[in-house]
Order: sequence, then structure tokens, then C-alpha cells
Amino acid sequence: MGMSKKDLGRKKTNIKAKIAELEPKARLDPLKRHPEIHEELAKLRKALEEDE
Repeated sequence: MGMSKKDLGRKKTNIKAKIAELEPKARLDPLKRHPEIHEELAKLRKALEEDE
């Protein structure tokens, strides 16, 4: 069974909120000393792009 429109909207909103939370941390880490932050951000952006 697929996801409803409400579930898809909620998923998209959650991804956007997580991206908004991680972007400032990634900006403060330009040398990528914490690569897990950058990897997570890239993964979320790709997931958001695929959902649209």
C-alpha cells in the first residue's frame, strides 16, 4: 500500500526541517571536519529532489 498525500506532505516537511537544522552546522564546518553532517545533508537534499 502506498503513502497518502498527507503522508507524503508530512515526509517532505520533515525532510525540509532536517535540512534547515543541518545547513547552519554545515556552513560552520567548511573544512568538512565532520563529514557525517555533510553526507547527511547531501542525502536529504537528494531525497527531497526525488520526491518533487
